[in-house]
Amino acid sequence: MTQSLGAKSTTPISAQVQRYQWWLFLAVLLLLWAVLRFVPWDAFTFPEAWNLHLREPIDAFRYWVIGNRNTHWMFVYFFDPLSDIIDQSIRGVENFLLWLPWPLSVLSVTLLGHKLGGWKVALLAGFSLLAMGLLGLWEESMQTLAIIVISVLIALLLGIPLGIWAARNDRVDATLRPLLDAMQTMPAFVYLIPVLLFFGIARVPATIATVIYALPPAIRLTNLGIRHVPYETVEAARAFGATPRQVLFRVQIPLAMPTIMAGVNQTIMMALGIVVIAALIGAGGLGREVLVGLQRLRVGQAFAAGLAIVFMAIMLDRLSHALTEVDVSQRRSQKYGRGRWDDVKDRFPLFVRRYAYLLLLALLIIVTFAVHWFITDLQTFPDSWHIPIEAPIDTGVRWMRDNLYNIGNTGVGTGPFSDFLTIYVLTPLRNLFTIWVPWPVVILAMAGIATAAGGWRLGVATAVGVLFMGLLSMWIQSMDTASQVIVAVALAIIIAVPLGILSAESNAFQAALRPVLDFIQTIPPFVYLVPVIMLFNVGRVPGIIASVLYALPPAVRLTDLGIRSVDKETIEAARAFGSTPRQILFKVKLPLAMPSIMMGVNQTVMMVLAMVIIAGLVGGGGLGLEAVIGLAKTQTGRGVEAGIAIVIMAMILDRMTQAWAKKWQVVEQH
Repeated sequence: MTQSLGAKSTTPISAQVQRYQWWLFLAVLLLLWAVLRFVPWDAFTFPEAWNLHLREPIDAFRYWVIGNRNTHWMFVYFFDPLSDIIDQSIRGVENFLLWLPWPLSVLSVTLLGHKLGGWKVALLAGFSLLAMGLLGLWEESMQTLAIIVISVLIALLLGIPLGIWAARNDRVDATLRPLLDAMQTMPAFVYLIPVLLFFGIARVPATIATVIYALPPAIRLTNLGIRHVPYETVEAARAFGATPRQVLFRVQIPLAMPTIMAGVNQTIMMALGIVVIAALIGAGGLGREVLVGLQRLRVGQAFAAGLAIVFMAIMLDRLSHALTEVDVSQRRSQKYGRGRWDDVKDRFPLFVRRYAYLLLLALLIIVTFAVHWFITDLQTFPDSWHIPIEAPIDTGVRWMRDNLYNIGNTGVGTGPFSDFLTIYVLTPLRNLFTIWVPWPVVILAMAGIATAAGGWRLGVATAVGVLFMGLLSMWIQSMDTASQVIVAVALAIIIAVPLGILSAESNAFQAALRPVLDFIQTIPPFVYLVPVIMLFNVGRVPGIIASVLYALPPAVRLTDLGIRSVDKETIEAARAFGSTPRQILFKVKLPLAMPSIMMGVNQTVMMVLAMVIIAGLVGGGGLGLEAVIGLAKTQTGRGVEAGIAIVIMAMILDRMTQAWAKKWQVVEQH
């Protein structure tokens, strides 16, 4: 009680000091802006003479790589053999998946789902795989699945041992942590640029980029799982004479297995996310179908491929999530008791009951191959089963384009909204950063905001990072991207926070909203761009709208979680003092939920940045367009410069929003 009274008495004073500090900081910025307006040099354009010219040596290195690819030992004895192994592995898995009769694949996945998680998982996984064929994309789905299988296997073969090493060695953990932070902060787009240099195009560089992108969760969750094994259990094993190897393999890894399998689940989902983006460098599969639909504005084609990706994500997510359950069959029997299926199984001999799944699988193999060899071809999914959803979707989008762009010439519709957002919001904000405000003032303002969030070290790092964007000759592009990120994050928060509040206040609304958020979060970023282009034209606005849609789920969910996590006794105390529901929401729930909401803002910022970069494909401009040009025209230096600027911006925004979240958490604790 004394603590709270003390905090109450000092809060107004600290708030007053902070208010004066902000006014003083604003006055310094205005004074600096006024001074720089009258200096004899141009302070509004970043000096071209300061350009580090990083692209020239990178392009020179690319030319060296092209000239020495067939002779240098680095390629002859490392990159080429590694590329051949990965390529042969992908081809082997792909050929096997396409060789299998499609009914056998569907029934095998269904059987695996039942083994891992019961009938619900079985039916959902089996239907998801079948749906890929019904969409007319069986072969493309198997190509994508082959890349995912190899990518995830490599990621786990590297990630789990590194996670174990980090869990057993604090120095290794401290060394890996900043590296993993950087890997997770980078937008997936950035990974494609360097791998092209060493592995060329097609599926091998796509696989390498996927491995790099999907590696961090495997390492982190393996490390976390082993470190969270109870110390008493480990000591008891040592007391019984177990060697360190026995403690690891017989105690720590088995007890950490649920967390490790959660890492496997996250690795699979992240791999699926970048496999689609890897279509830009010739990975093929479903990603290529989405990309072609995007480039040719075939919304139906892109939507069908995107829907197939959604079904693949559901199948892989449910199967891998079921693996996180320990002793699933025992849990299920404890929860539901004995069922009719258990009574049926008891009638069979012990051997049949023990190996029931293997025997069923063998029976499926015999029957399907017998039908394939003697009755009809089962390797090719029947074209007559194809459900043609492309045409009606194209018709619907054309109708929306023609009727929603300017509804009845009233000045209301997607067209006027796009024009308003471009003319009155995006362009002025970009001009503010690039034309109206001198670049030193922009750097100082960013450093001041970062200092207020996380201290002087973060402020200095932010200033250096923003300055480095200019030194890379990416000042205008970086400011363009920053303006798009600001607008998209603002729109996402304006929509997401009220939805999160409604979800937290109503269980029915939460239940109705959950499948919508699941669907939005599962759709690959590419798919959002196609319909919004048709409705809002090519440019920056489609990227903004797609970014808002893509970034909504984490902000909504973390707002909901934060409000629902507020202590019930605190709410009851506020009610006892006569607070209205509105006062409880705005003076109790939202302030106490602010740390969780700020983490939602952090996730929203990172997802918006990743999506705005991808929007460079449809004329979004900024750093995304520079990276796309670097990829498309093999201008590696240009792409690397844009990639470095993207990483710097991502790390600055990530650290600043995380610092604000921690600051709110400290305020809540006091």
